Amino acid sequence: MKQRIYLDTSVIGGAFDEEFNETTNLLFEMVSKKEFTLVISSLTLSELDLAPTYIKDFFNKIERSSIELISSSAESELLANFYISEKVVGQTSFDDCHHIAIATISKVDILVSWNFKHIVNVFRIRGYNSVNLKLGYSQIEIRSPKDIIDYETDK
Repeated sequence: MKQRIYLDTSVIGGAFDEEFNETTNLLFEMVSKKEFTLVISSLTLSELDLAPTYIKDFFNKIERSSIELISSSAESELLANFYISEKVVGQTSFDDCHHIAIATISKVDILVSWNFKHIVNVFRIRGYNSVNLKLGYSQIEIRSPKDIIDYETDK
């Protein structure tokens, strides 16, 4: 079975960031080859509505059959708020927490982000997973795109 990999909005925008574009584009090549199932949430789509046109255009070129759309819910909002009440991050990071909560509840295999301050951070990851275990959810694997791309060139 293919891995289900949740992308937050930072990964999509990473295609246009000088620091991240090479790795991000390699990741999206893997998407086009259907090497995993790309999971996007309704929250990601809402954030993309606010993005510049060129980022929306980039996302809209992704073949829809490669994407699994999942939705936020009252349960995901409660879990996101619990991350904040447990002081994993502050209140201003609600959307970051909500991405993690949606991915956790949807049991994705890996959440991928370029957000090293609030998401891809070993101390934050431990905090999110501590809350998940306390509330009976599974731990979630959180990585940067560098950990996902296939560096093998001799396939």
